[in-house]
Amino acid sequence: MRTLKHLIIGCCLIALSGSLALAQEGDAPQRSDIEDQYKWKLSDMYADLEAFEADFATVENGLKAFEVFKGRLSESPETLLNCLKLSDSINVINDDLYVYTHLQLDEDQRVDANEELAGRSASLNARLGTATSFIVPEILAIGGDKLQTFMSTTPELDVYRFYLEDIVRTEEHTLSPREEEILSLMSPVAGGARNIFNRINNADISFGTVYNEDSVEVQLTRQRYAQLLKSPDRRVRRDANREYVKTFERYLNGMAATLATSFQTDWFYTQVRGYETCLDRRLDADNIPTDVFYNLIEAVNNNLAPLNKWTSVKKRILGLDTLYSYDQSAPLTQKEQKTYTFEEAKEVVLSGLKPMGKKYLADFERGMNSGWVDVYENQGKRSGAYNWGTYRSNPYVLLNFVGTVDNIFTLAHEMGHAMHAYYRHQVEPYAYGGTTTFTAEVASITNEAILMQHLLETTTDREEKLQLLIEYIEKIEGTFYTQVFFSEFELAMHQRVEKGDAFSADYMRQTYRDLYQKYWGPDLVIDSLNDMGCVRIGHFYRNYYVFQYATSYAAAQMLSQRILDGKPGAVDAMLKFLSTGTSDYAVEILKEAGVDMTTPEPIEATLKVFSDLVDEVEKLLDEN
Repeated sequence: MRTLKHLIIGCCLIALSGSLALAQEGDAPQRSDIEDQYKWKLSDMYADLEAFEADFATVENGLKAFEVFKGRLSESPETLLNCLKLSDSINVINDDLYVYTHLQLDEDQRVDANEELAGRSASLNARLGTATSFIVPEILAIGGDKLQTFMSTTPELDVYRFYLEDIVRTEEHTLSPREEEILSLMSPVAGGARNIFNRINNADISFGTVYNEDSVEVQLTRQRYAQLLKSPDRRVRRDANREYVKTFERYLNGMAATLATSFQTDWFYTQVRGYETCLDRRLDADNIPTDVFYNLIEAVNNNLAPLNKWTSVKKRILGLDTLYSYDQSAPLTQKEQKTYTFEEAKEVVLSGLKPMGKKYLADFERGMNSGWVDVYENQGKRSGAYNWGTYRSNPYVLLNFVGTVDNIFTLAHEMGHAMHAYYRHQVEPYAYGGTTTFTAEVASITNEAILMQHLLETTTDREEKLQLLIEYIEKIEGTFYTQVFFSEFELAMHQRVEKGDAFSADYMRQTYRDLYQKYWGPDLVIDSLNDMGCVRIGHFYRNYYVFQYATSYAAAQMLSQRILDGKPGAVDAMLKFLSTGTSDYAVEILKEAGVDMTTPEPIEATLKVFSDLVDEVEKLLDEN
């Protein structure tokens, strides 16, 4: 089954303190209050409901067309080719329907009409998956030798060569046509836990209000919560944290149950497909050796001292006898954080990314000004940031921009994803137009690293340099160390399920707390409710997803350094990487770009960068 290839990527990382945003007074604006120039143009996908319904009918009618091919794919190469071409032609429209309705839903998740359309498209997608579930088992039934003959005698099949050979590679884990159909029918149920979590997390939860530094009552949102944690007033940080986590406490048992169900679902599919562990199943999909995962965990566990040291340095800077988890994001310099308009943020990003070359910059700028980006927070809008699109659509970017430096990096990050999609779709055929999560974050993090180096090199102000160094440290902390911490938690949960042991909300919280303490060290005191991060992280509903942020960060660090060092061919290699989808395995694509993730070198290099940055901050502090 090859449905919905072009899924959401680059969802903003959930670090321990959340994502940055500016705490503003009063209510968040309604969507109608925001100027059109700051909204994405979904009308480029569908001008009106009539156009949407026409495509919906095309896909719905196309489901019947697959009946002609059932049981016949081994007859001739022409039959196989025609079936694959039909699958592509229907799936490319189906992707548009699904993504369009879910982008529209994310504009305001309170709108029932948007939810209804998204539900219809999800149901249609599941039906398409059922209708095409026979394809992979029947390809396997053809056999590797006969498939090679088919491809040698029918040149048009050559575009599907990698796809077909990869199916043969995973033959032992593919079931019979009827069993694959049953699994496909299970997909709406299997996604139920994640859907319930998303509805609770994005639509049902209301965080109440807190008082800011000026004693003004502020509606607490996710976007504002993290900025309140950056308040210099410890009372504000403590109150915001208490109100935020108390809200999740009210949903604790239900959210723990949905997460447990998600882990059980992962284990169900693992057993059905004949894998030993959930990790084996997840990595085999991209032909990634499991050693890549275990080496990452081991290397980081052997290098926790710099992260522990960073906790101690923060405690010293803040002058606190006790550093609580809600102090983690407190301002570490006296210089007031500068804020930017969106127009200023665009200029900063374009200036910083000049090492990527004129072509990249021109395409990047055009995209930001062509209705790709949905800029500001509004009530009901999905939190965080992401890039999403389809093979035929613009690569859309969702932001919740409020003008912080972090928001500038988020713009560079998500537009990095968008450019990756933009270039892939110009070069790759639909069959390979997507990307794997193992490579998806590399483009975005490379942008961040290049932008950071530009800002560090161009500042002449000691306090601003200190701010940037701290920002750099916190990015590695959030994108690398934190994601490995999350991955280790996920590994513990999966292993418990795989052993047949049940687990409760208390077990989840204790495991999370123990790992949290190990990573950040004895100088951090974790508040009584701050171990509930385990039930509010949406990425845990995506089987072994987050570790790839850490591996991507390591790969991006190496690629960005080659570009900044002016290595011959570095920019061309990066552009080639950006133009490559799934026409090869992720590990091989990165090797072609100049990074071998099967070796410890990229991980060790990132760990050294972090350690050096902490030392540099400490040196600046000592000089003061």
